Amino acid sequence: MPDRYAAWLDRDVLAATGPEAATFLQGQLSQDVLALGDGEGAWSWVLAPTGKVDALVRVVRVSETEWVLDTDAGWGEALLARLNRFKLRTKVSLEMVPWKVLGLRFDSGAEIGPPGDAIEVVTNWPPTLRGVDRLGADPSVPDGWPVASADDYEAKRIVAGLPKMGAELTEKTIPAETGIIDLTVSFTKGCYTGQELVARIDSRGGHVPRHLRGLALPSPVTVGTELVALTAEEQVVGVVSSAAQGAGGDWVGLGYVRRGVEPPAVVRAGRGGPEVEVRELSW
Repeated sequence: MPDRYAAWLDRDVLAATGPEAATFLQGQLSQDVLALGDGEGAWSWVLAPTGKVDALVRVVRVSETEWVLDTDAGWGEALLARLNRFKLRTKVSLEMVPWKVLGLRFDSGAEIGPPGDAIEVVTNWPPTLRGVDRLGADPSVPDGWPVASADDYEAKRIVAGLPKMGAELTEKTIPAETGIIDLTVSFTKGCYTGQELVARIDSRGGHVPRHLRGLALPSPVTVGTELVALTAEEQVVGVVSSAAQGAGGDWVGLGYVRRGVEPPAVVRAGRGGPEVEVRELSW
């Protein structure tokens, strides 16, 4: 992959507008959205009252009364329904918008040109997905920029450790399991839906039964494959949630692994299967 490239990101985009949009989002998102300036974005959870995941979103402040949220493709309608359930006579309008999301990834100092009519937000996912994203009706790829395939970008996502809705994130996921609490949660803002579980786990040292880990795979492995210990009992210690082949030909994956399996460690992909290296995530 070159040192600069573009990628079309498979995202659903929502708009939140109105005089009470900011305060509504502040009460529904785990991030301190009121601390954002115009044009700034942040990753955040939208949680069920139980504290488990409804969606991982990015929220972007356009102005005090205009906000944009994007989430993984296929989850926008569920996110919209979830937010509308908690609107309750609040002066905010929520709707899906038919926008595209173009990611531009580059080393510092690259010339990318103006965003045109698109909203441009700096990405803050370290270290391999840094750059900017452009959200709009028709953002354009800068002249001369190669475009990564969906498969190549999926491998980049996995290596970066960015969890994905429907893969690493479901309605059973506890945010602390993902390891991205520092990126997605403010512990100094006021109350928000689902806060109790997040705060309780944090106060107890962040201990959870499993953790999201990177996986170095020897060959293609089917998502859902159990990870088992290298013991005679072959105890199940995890499961593969994502897998892809990187540009260099190596296979990489993500998966949840029991707390007692500390990276670097070696497990098997299925009973009697090939060995898999369990790694700390790159961030």
